[in-house]
Amino acid sequence: MTVLEVLKLASDHFQKRASDSPRLDAEVLLAHALGLRRLDLYLKFDRPLTEAELGVYRELVARRAKGEPVAYLVGHKEFMGLDFAVTPAVLIPNPDTEVMVQRAVEIAREADRPLRVADVGTGSGCIAIAIAHYAPNVEVVASDVAPDALEVAARNIAMHGLAGRIQLVCGDLMAPFTGSFDLVCANLPYVAAGSDLAPEVVAQPARALFADDQGAALVTRLLAEAPARLNPGGRVLAELDPSIAALAVDAVNQGLAGHRIHCDLAGHQRVLEAWSSIPTNSEPSA
Repeated sequence: MTVLEVLKLASDHFQKRASDSPRLDAEVLLAHALGLRRLDLYLKFDRPLTEAELGVYRELVARRAKGEPVAYLVGHKEFMGLDFAVTPAVLIPNPDTEVMVQRAVEIAREADRPLRVADVGTGSGCIAIAIAHYAPNVEVVASDVAPDALEVAARNIAMHGLAGRIQLVCGDLMAPFTGSFDLVCANLPYVAAGSDLAPEVVAQPARALFADDQGAALVTRLLAEAPARLNPGGRVLAELDPSIAALAVDAVNQGLAGHRIHCDLAGHQRVLEAWSSIPTNSEPSA
């Protein structure tokens, strides 16, 4: 069987199992199985596969058809134009999170001084690494409650050559941090228990997905803890689900001076930006 024939069979198989991206899944897994780039598949579409190669690919296809995420099967995922190692110990980087990172980089680039940034619940480290990569004036301290997640983050930090600018700490929300920050970023669990999720989402660590209080518990706790740790004019960026936006705004009003909400590309409320009191009594610029 040739590359093209195998891709068609796998794509059809995934489509019957309601994959959102059957052809892409088939291509990514085949490129991984053959040690090629996706582009190379089309440069070698008539290349026959050996029985050994077919065996490897069949196993990957079977696991994907059962709902195992492609990123876990191939061991990496692109985010913000950068490549990150991922394992079942961490949440898979999501394009929606790029909204928060892009805003963080804007804030850092607007500043005319070094900024100290906290990344709460770092997981794979993708947020901390992307901010540090695109904003050379930041120093980041990144936390997670899970030691196995911090191991993945450490690998990614080393791979991107940022060990000198990103420190890892273990603990819950703001507890493991010392000192104050100009910016606190967080992609915390915000899914309500019992939510109907796709199999590839459920396959990710529950501790990184679910939170009490309709999904708002950890986000609102962070918004309560963060003000005491912000420098004057400091800000919090927190990813959220639109369903908890009102609860998050209520928490902002308890200890922060103001807020705005940024939408993702689909128009959904995705990132809450809130700020501490500012001596000039003016809002931060958009």
